[in-house]
Amino acid sequence: MDVKILLHPRIYTGDAERPWARALAVVDGKIAALDAEADAWAAAPGAVVEEAGGALVIPGLTDAHIHAMWYALSLRELNLRDLSRAALLEAVAARARELPPGAWITGRGWDQTLWADVRFPTAAELDRVAPQHPVALIAKNAHAWVVNTAALRAANITADTPDPLHGKLGRNPDGSPDGMLFETATSLVRKVIPPATLDEIVDAVDVAQEHLLALGITGVHDVDGIPAFAAFQELHRRERMRVRVVKYVRLESLDAVLDVGLRSGYGDDWLRFGGLKLFADGALGSRTGAMFAPYEGEPENVGLLTLEPEQLVEVTQRAAVHGLALAIHAIGDRANALVVDALEAVRGLNPALRHRIEHVQSMRPEDQARMGRAGFVASMQPIHAIHDMAMADRYLGAQRTPYAYAWRSVADAGSALAFGSDAPIEIFDPFIGLYAAVTRRREDGFPGPEGWHPEQRLTLPEALRAYTWGAAYAAGLESRVGLLMPGYLADLAVLDHDIFALPPEALLETHVVRVMVDGRWHTR
Repeated sequence: MDVKILLHPRIYTGDAERPWARALAVVDGKIAALDAEADAWAAAPGAVVEEAGGALVIPGLTDAHIHAMWYALSLRELNLRDLSRAALLEAVAARARELPPGAWITGRGWDQTLWADVRFPTAAELDRVAPQHPVALIAKNAHAWVVNTAALRAANITADTPDPLHGKLGRNPDGSPDGMLFETATSLVRKVIPPATLDEIVDAVDVAQEHLLALGITGVHDVDGIPAFAAFQELHRRERMRVRVVKYVRLESLDAVLDVGLRSGYGDDWLRFGGLKLFADGALGSRTGAMFAPYEGEPENVGLLTLEPEQLVEVTQRAAVHGLALAIHAIGDRANALVVDALEAVRGLNPALRHRIEHVQSMRPEDQARMGRAGFVASMQPIHAIHDMAMADRYLGAQRTPYAYAWRSVADAGSALAFGSDAPIEIFDPFIGLYAAVTRRREDGFPGPEGWHPEQRLTLPEALRAYTWGAAYAAGLESRVGLLMPGYLADLAVLDHDIFALPPEALLETHVVRVMVDGRWHTR
């Protein structure tokens, strides 16, 4: 029997009725007792009593929406985040000088809304710096790509190529492709890029686990596709899982999942099947999120649905009746309303399933109320709000931003919040996420002390709950992880700052001193 008694004057349990403790007894990977009852375990054979160290102990954090494989593989790609147009082109030119002609250059993270000239990049610009290499660069929101002529040629995309269903090709005035690909059009190039092997994915994801643990993240809800599922299974087989994973799969895998009878909740404490991830629309940055009213300054553009309403209903019914929880991406207010419609229609088919809406970036108050009454989980990413606020003001306008990224309104309407990062689209640092949730300010303090739409701010305990118990609840694991209470798995993080005793800015300077998963300290 492995017994540890951890001592610290500031142990935050996360439990509303007993939020603080000074001692934890950890027995065989689970929390057995608190305080005086924990002290009694010191008499157990081989028990180790130790000071936890640091300034504060909190439950292990869960990133409830991450693309783990994308993130892991992105560590090998060009990082274009926060680069200007000129700097992006120079990064591509530098990579072209390193690679032999014909090798693919890939990267991600560019955001034209941050540029002085907010035009999308073009194939012609990429051709000037990498004429002999196919280039594919993914936008920060991952719903738009820019590619060069060599990549268009590799994918056989010409002026005669029609827009695919639920997608769009950017075009020059003469109808020729200009290099921009939106939504499903990205698959035309994606399918011709040489894929990573399973071993490459396994090794990359293994490295990524270290990055997650370093930030106190002991669990993730992964929304990548089947290759990521295979990689996690291989890591599990090799006993190299150090972060708990709840895995969702995409629509293209639905038939296979139903054929083998896979159900939400199957698995163990390290790797568990979550359900089916769907996309209802696009993204705000590419103005493809499906809206009721046009985007500001674009009277013809109301975004794109990536599933027609009838198809959305049909797929959700097939999934729910076969025991699959649904996690549905919805950005625009129209997409969110349609998703609530679809989930309301299937709620009675399998009431035990935890259905969730991913992002909930723009949702009308009446739909927030419906989502709350139905008990659907709001899987949201606080960091999006502080990095997207200027873009939201520009594209949504003053009438719609009050109900954008509306954590307070959504929570008050009755929905459980589950917070994540959407990495690698955003940074997966949960302390920046907590800062965003309680301040609605960017890291540089913009737009001022009150923050952007301050009525949507959360308290620190509320925000931390969304990264712990709320994320666990979204996956039906709220009795096993997310709190430091007897019976829960011993996943915790020791911080160098007492974030409850300091102003919110301290969150941006907070680091993880130690992290424990399954009762074992992780050492870097």
